[in-house]
Amino acid sequence: MADEFIKGLGIFTGAGLAWMVLAGWYQTESFESTKQLIESPPEAETLFDAIAIPLIDVFLWFALLGALTFWILIPAGREARRAYNERKESS
Repeated sequence: MADEFIKGLGIFTGAGLAWMVLAGWYQTESFESTKQLIESPPEAETLFDAIAIPLIDVFLWFALLGALTFWILIPAGREARRAYNERKESS
């Protein structure tokens, strides 16, 4: 279980940090605004902007779904398989 936890934590922190950096650069016009990190991004002016702006959503969803997978889905699948095998052996 500790293995899944650290994998989920690594994905969550790594992708979350990348999301926060890119969203801070492209989706925060002013740090006095109440819409920090969620404003709509500007139009891409350079190749780097064209690559980074779509990566904002990719990193956000990777952080959320990666942590969910390693913290909830994989342990639940193992528990379900273990319960199924125990039920199968007892009957």
